[in-house]
Amino acid sequence: QVQLVESGGGLVQPGGSLRLSCEASGSIGSIYVMGWYRQVLGNERELVASITNGGSTYYLDSVKGRFTVSRDIAKNMLYLQMNSLKPEDTAVYYCNAKGFPRPQYWGQGTQVTVSA
Repeated sequence: QVQLVESGGGLVQPGGSLRLSCEASGSIGSIYVMGWYRQVLGNERELVASITNGGSTYYLDSVKGRFTVSRDIAKNMLYLQMNSLKPEDTAVYYCNAKGFPRPQYWGQGTQVTVSA
């Protein structure tokens, strides 16, 4: 089993920045992709950014150039640096990890609210 705990969410004004953190623990040796999803109440959960063990990244088109996903392997940490935040970025953000061959793990979520 893998446990994921997010932190760093909060209230920020449009144009501001936040950094989300996710600490992974447990059987992390099987993980090959980690990423960040977000979900607005009543909507489906969408992938925002992901990073493979080899360092390949993916970004949702609407966050390209504004968000950066990174990992600190030594500290078992995943990060999402969010700059130039917009009201439409408001959501609950979830840390996600995919393991071999199928398991998928989720954190509890952290609220990000972008509002003036």
